[in-house]
Amino acid sequence: MPEGNITTLKNFTIVGFPGLHHNYYGLVSAVMFIVYMCILVGNGTFLTLFAWEKSLQKPMYYIIINLSVCDVLFSTTTIPKIITKYWFNDGSISFLGYFIQMHFVHYTGSVIAFVLGIMAFDRYIAVCNPLRYAIIVKDSTVFILCIIAWLLAVPCILVMVIRAYPLPYCSTNTIIHCYCDHVSITRLACTDRTPYGLAALISSMFVLLVPLVFILFSYGSIVKVDLRISTNQGWIKTLSTCSSQLIITALFFLPRCFNYFASFTGLMFSSDIQILVILLYSLVPPMINPFIYCIRTKEVKKALTKHLARTMLIQFLKPNLHDSFQNITQQLEPFSSSFISHLCTAYVTDLTVQMNVDIRIIVSMWYSLFPPLVNPIIFCFQTKQIRESLIMKIRKISLSQLKAPLR
Repeated sequence: MPEGNITTLKNFTIVGFPGLHHNYYGLVSAVMFIVYMCILVGNGTFLTLFAWEKSLQKPMYYIIINLSVCDVLFSTTTIPKIITKYWFNDGSISFLGYFIQMHFVHYTGSVIAFVLGIMAFDRYIAVCNPLRYAIIVKDSTVFILCIIAWLLAVPCILVMVIRAYPLPYCSTNTIIHCYCDHVSITRLACTDRTPYGLAALISSMFVLLVPLVFILFSYGSIVKVDLRISTNQGWIKTLSTCSSQLIITALFFLPRCFNYFASFTGLMFSSDIQILVILLYSLVPPMINPFIYCIRTKEVKKALTKHLARTMLIQFLKPNLHDSFQNITQQLEPFSSSFISHLCTAYVTDLTVQMNVDIRIIVSMWYSLFPPLVNPIIFCFQTKQIRESLIMKIRKISLSQLKAPLR
């Protein structure tokens, strides 16, 4: 491109959802504000419990603390700007500010991937080598691994930022996204982005696939060990030990793998759908993870109920507080998904009337199919009788398959 056509951009404009009508900016900003508050309150509660309760100061919870800090950093980096865009109609961001936000977006995501790998290592040792767990997984070991995770992500992200920053940017300064990322900015470059995109792809694949391969190996080994367990209680204990980690890992990796797979295979979506999918896998896990810790982790649930019992408001519930909390969480989870579904049913027609057809279809499919998909999983995880029956059936099938070649 001729030199005269290249202009120096001083700021960018983040568009957000291109198909969203201006009348609904206030509603979107309010939803984002509620999501941000849930993330801060949920993770802040867990961090406070960790600081107060000595029973939670164990290697496993040190790992979760790193995950919680990353969730707060990512949300604080991205959501306030989204709220500003829709609440005050101010989507502008400086040139330097864009790259600073881009760095923290990719950096915190990379650290989360490595921390999930450490979490899988912890569960692998706990199940496959329990007698040496206290020797291998010590506070110092987890501390060193977490420091490595935070340091290892630095060069991976700096490569992308340093190579993208000096590129010549021209024509438009419009970013079709809700926050700053590498792909959106390099599309505006006035030069061939293939060499820069290849380096970023290699870095992203390293950050995503290396922890994922180790996670698959760890949980595959855990399943292999589970097949040798001869008692239902052993299966229940293993499932209880790993269920929360599996949920957190699946929420992080599955949508990202789908997004990369769709891009690789040429499966194209509209800009609204791409942004919606990215926001779902970026903001839903930080909001849900603290509830998973509190509901699925016995020690966190016990610490939370103990501190709640000290308040004047619920002293009369103290004798049965733990049982009441457990029963409430069992009933609340399926109710919440059903409530959200009906809420979406009430508002989706009016809200999406100005959106394109694709975004209306994806929103309708989300509120129609997500609760039926999640509710059986909630019942199996939270209802003891169903969980024991399911484990017994799985054991019988696995044992029959193992004995079949011997006949």
